[in-house]
Amino acid sequence: MLAKKITNDPDDCKDVVKVPSGEILLTAEISIPRFADGIVVFCHGNRNRRHGSANREVAEGLTENGIGVAVCNLLTPAEERLDEQVAGPRFDIRRLAGRLVDVTDSLLRDERTRHLEIAYFGASTAAAAALVAAAARPLAVRAVVSFGGLPQLAGPALQGVEAPTLLLVGEHDWQIMDGNQEALAKLRAPKSLHVVPDGTHLFAAPGALAEASRLAREWLRHYLSLVPVTA
Repeated sequence: MLAKKITNDPDDCKDVVKVPSGEILLTAEISIPRFADGIVVFCHGNRNRRHGSANREVAEGLTENGIGVAVCNLLTPAEERLDEQVAGPRFDIRRLAGRLVDVTDSLLRDERTRHLEIAYFGASTAAAAALVAAAARPLAVRAVVSFGGLPQLAGPALQGVEAPTLLLVGEHDWQIMDGNQEALAKLRAPKSLHVVPDGTHLFAAPGALAEASRLAREWLRHYLSLVPVTA
């Protein structure tokens, strides 16, 4: 993992890192509080979502509680531009999952993060990619949160997921409700489907984002704290 330091604060390591994945380099923004006991990978296939309010709210709540975050876009800028024209690259779940596995493996190798428990947070199609990656790395991934995602696109990999998985859906987001219920039925790991009252797509309604973010933080903090972390 190649890193460019963007702060000298000894109590808070913040880096922009480049992770090799096949023929490309993925970019991840990593923030690790001092004495962190885990790290959550925020995986997205969309630049706007990567910097969205949900990411900021959940990530800030985690770092305030001693959990690191790594915000990673799984698509290249060229793929993002193509995806604006046709719904292509972000629906290539296998490709996205493979890249997330590469990010995970880099965290397991890096001396600054290899002692940290890992969890995933994904929205839309990246939620499916997170579940496929979790199935591929069952010993490494401690928890998964699907945040208004499409987990059913993980397909057969759902049955191989061992990480406790939280599916968050807005009450009025009927377009994805059935898919989340389908995924819930196939998951064998500890699981929960939580319907956020008054929530629309990605919890845009007043109060819904705060509630969904709170639930996500609590799930991640709980499962990242179950196993003591050794230096």
